[in-house]
Amino acid sequence: MTTGRQRGHAAADAAHDLRRAIVEGTLRPGDPLREERLAAELGVSRNTLREAMRTLAHEGLIVHEANRGARVTVPTRASVRDIYLVRRTVEPPALRTAGPEHPAAVRMRDAVATALAAADTGDWQAVGTADLEFHRAIVGLSDSPRLDAVLDSILAELRLAFGAIADPEFLHAPFLDDNVTILETFLDGRGDAAAALLEQYLLRSEETLFGARPVSKITPSTTAAPGSAAVE
Repeated sequence: MTTGRQRGHAAADAAHDLRRAIVEGTLRPGDPLREERLAAELGVSRNTLREAMRTLAHEGLIVHEANRGARVTVPTRASVRDIYLVRRTVEPPALRTAGPEHPAAVRMRDAVATALAAADTGDWQAVGTADLEFHRAIVGLSDSPRLDAVLDSILAELRLAFGAIADPEFLHAPFLDDNVTILETFLDGRGDAAAALLEQYLLRSEETLFGARPVSKITPSTTAAPGSAAVE
């Protein structure tokens, strides 16, 4: 018999797997979530899957629509602006308060190397995934599981915004060298300077995201139509 505790762990694992699929771009804005297929892929019961989906709905990553079931959220301009507000609040202070000897610095270095290698092969979706890992590692400098959890959620939302853009190279290419510069500055022991660079980076990243060509016409309301783009 499956206990409530076991089911809770299974639901948490399933939520993690779904969140990861969003971060990696496997699940895209507006994608329908078919319970039977997803439960089979994740190896969980449909009841456990529903618990996982409720978690992601609470995080804003999934929406339930009457007579249509669950779908991956299509981000709005307001939600993207809020994501960047949180990022500017959380990420730069992490660079200021930690030193280059912190274990998360290795993750930062690995993420930058992965992004550069992916760019060399033209895999811009992989570049986007590595970029998110770089910023997750930056927050890891704070040694705060709560901040890690917050960032996991908002970076998954951000990936949905990335998925609404028609040209991922336009979105990611300008920031590859910036990531290298931020990393090198931090590893050189100049955390304040790295934080200042990151603050400007995040402002430009937000502007670039809004200036990128969307996959399709924007739906500016909080009930964006499936398949519509998040930004204009």
